[in-house]
Amino acid sequence: MTESSVSPPPSHAPDMVTTTATTTTVPAASGEDAPAGGLVKPGYDPRLANEDLAPLRHQNWSSYNIFAFWMSDVHSVGGYVTAGSLFALGLASWQVLFALVAGIVIVNVFCNLVAKPSQMTGVPYPVINRAIFGVLGANIPAVVRGLIAIAWYGVQTYLASQALIIIFLKFWPATAALNDVREYGFLGLPALGYICYAILWVAQAAVFWKGMEAIRRFIDWAGPAVYVVMLVLAVYLVSRAGWRNISLDLSQGEVLGFGESFPVMLGAIALVVSYFSGPMLNFGDFSRYGRSFAAVKRGNLLGLPVNFLFFSILTVITASATVPVFGELITDPIHTVQRIDTPFAILLGGLTFVIATVGINIVANFISPAFDFSNVNPRRISWRTGGMIAAVGSVLLTPWNWYGNPDAIHYTLGLLGALIGPLFGILIAGYYVCSRQRVWVDELFTLDRGGRYWFRGGYNPNAVWATVAAGVPAIASVLAPKLLLDLGLTTIDLTWIADYSWFIGCGLGFVALVAFERVSPRITGLDRDLAAASDGVAARAAVPEGATPAGP
Repeated sequence: MTESSVSPPPSHAPDMVTTTATTTTVPAASGEDAPAGGLVKPGYDPRLANEDLAPLRHQNWSSYNIFAFWMSDVHSVGGYVTAGSLFALGLASWQVLFALVAGIVIVNVFCNLVAKPSQMTGVPYPVINRAIFGVLGANIPAVVRGLIAIAWYGVQTYLASQALIIIFLKFWPATAALNDVREYGFLGLPALGYICYAILWVAQAAVFWKGMEAIRRFIDWAGPAVYVVMLVLAVYLVSRAGWRNISLDLSQGEVLGFGESFPVMLGAIALVVSYFSGPMLNFGDFSRYGRSFAAVKRGNLLGLPVNFLFFSILTVITASATVPVFGELITDPIHTVQRIDTPFAILLGGLTFVIATVGINIVANFISPAFDFSNVNPRRISWRTGGMIAAVGSVLLTPWNWYGNPDAIHYTLGLLGALIGPLFGILIAGYYVCSRQRVWVDELFTLDRGGRYWFRGGYNPNAVWATVAAGVPAIASVLAPKLLLDLGLTTIDLTWIADYSWFIGCGLGFVALVAFERVSPRITGLDRDLAAASDGVAARAAVPEGATPAGP
């Protein structure tokens, strides 16, 4: 089986990776044993490069690896709860299903856009941003994304620990005393909570510490494992309820007419896109490992629209079956398994959802800050060190306290999350419009003042100002409506605008950078030294599915 329409490596990356300052060559490896690290050339500045950030020697992830990545991302407790929460908006089941699928199709398109520059160059998200923000300015999007990941890493670990607590209480009832926050609590969390949080914290760190190949192998089976358990759960509930007793009309609250439901459906679609906005922004951290752009696109197609359609149907059926079986609608699969109240079901379901949450936490909230913080100081912060900074930071935030406070979530994550859209729009505009898909990879790793990406003092002022111009309205769309209501300055509820903060920021970021670059161009010289550029437009000879091409 061959892959067509794959993109070319830059002219400086033949099958034998040759450095520019020496005659030493690194033979291209193949198969699973190919080293995943990057090639640091002698000319690279150590203040910008280490083996984790440098262009990969080899790119060997297949379509299935990308597919499994999205399975781990989609099939989490948060994913099921988010999908189930759409019923509370007053939508019918078919409308919820439409919103889920429409949202994920948008995510698929955007993921393909952000995947290409990193796959073509073999560098992670913070490094490819150097071509737009400047070699030093790229730390702006890197730090913002890293901070968001730290916050969500703590939340996801805490949610997974709650599933582990259920297992402890079922099989070791004596531990119930340790779950009393008044008797054995510290900083708002009981001793049993700390034990379960620590178990998951160590487990995630252990998988992460083994490197990207170990993470790839983990998500290759973690995503399908959750699929199997959710299928078993759905079949079990449907068999108990009887198909005739299952109603797919799960709308809660006031039933909306078609005209009224249309804006609600748009908000639901925006919610789906926002839910995936984090991993979507730094998807380049994973697409860089793809053996070809065609393989990445195929994996995205299978893992997003196809996988998510089946996931959505499974969510609707499982949630529908809980009504006749338990007498109420339950959208949280952990609570569903707990209500079955059989030891085997609780053990199997609890462990599976723990594994699922570990999977999404590693891929969405561990790897991103690992690259982002390493990018700030490559000499002192390795990829592993960057990840551990995020892990330790997540504990210091005590997520079990502020996650239960809606205002804290709104003002903290809303403030940071509103910047994801602008950063996405600026990256897409910078790569596809301003740079015309041309990147000079070696110049991403030099602090030479005459370098292509030095711009002004290492920063591209156009990208920085575009971030401000798009970020301020995006943040205002999240914070201002709620703040005005809380202060009693208005009785008009405009908080729905926050649902579209990602789209507002993305659109404004895209337009602002293009406009600033046309007024005062900084990304220039696109027709100079074309032989050394990674050109995302050019065609590449097909690479067999089983081969491992050399990285850029």
